Amino acid sequence: MSSQPLKSSLTKRPGFLALASLAVAIVLAGIYLVLWGESNVDETNTVSPLSELATGAMVNLTLFEADEPVETVRFVDETGTERHLDEWRGKVLLVNLWATWCGPCRHEMPALDRLQAALGGDDFEVMAISLDRSGLDLPREFYAENNISNLKLYNDATARTGTKLGVFGMPTTVLLDREGRLIGRLVGPAEWDAPEAIALIEAAIAP
Repeated sequence: MSSQPLKSSLTKRPGFLALASLAVAIVLAGIYLVLWGESNVDETNTVSPLSELATGAMVNLTLFEADEPVETVRFVDETGTERHLDEWRGKVLLVNLWATWCGPCRHEMPALDRLQAALGGDDFEVMAISLDRSGLDLPREFYAENNISNLKLYNDATARTGTKLGVFGMPTTVLLDREGRLIGRLVGPAEWDAPEAIALIEAAIAP
């Protein structure tokens, strides 16, 4: 006598399960779309504001979101006095690692010298750190022979500066913000006094 209701219940159950599965799928799809949208918003917000200026002479500049200050970097100035980057906090720095035996390094030094002449001051400095193992003598001679008059002379004979700045070849130039945080790195030589370079550096200096 009870077999008919039981049979009716069994024939309706597959349809119920299908509807339930569809509802769960719709809910999961909705959650996925919300999370996907939020991830895209976050990704957009992390784009460096300097990205649109990395064109022309600056097309090879890799930009980063400033996060933590770089490791303590020590070197000597033209008098042989030990210095470290923390002394320049409050300035935007363009740190160029070079050596007198590096042809591309020698080629770009005059452009870096002109960039320092154009923009150097209380808010910005081009810091060319020689990694010549012999010390200051060869870089000093190079400056004199090539009329490099605006760049100060710095040297790190240990080459540890390169390691701490994540540099594994020369020339490499890194851009640091006023808090000593990495915001850009360019591997290889560049026309540092080109209009694109001037515009990008000016934007980095701007409040």
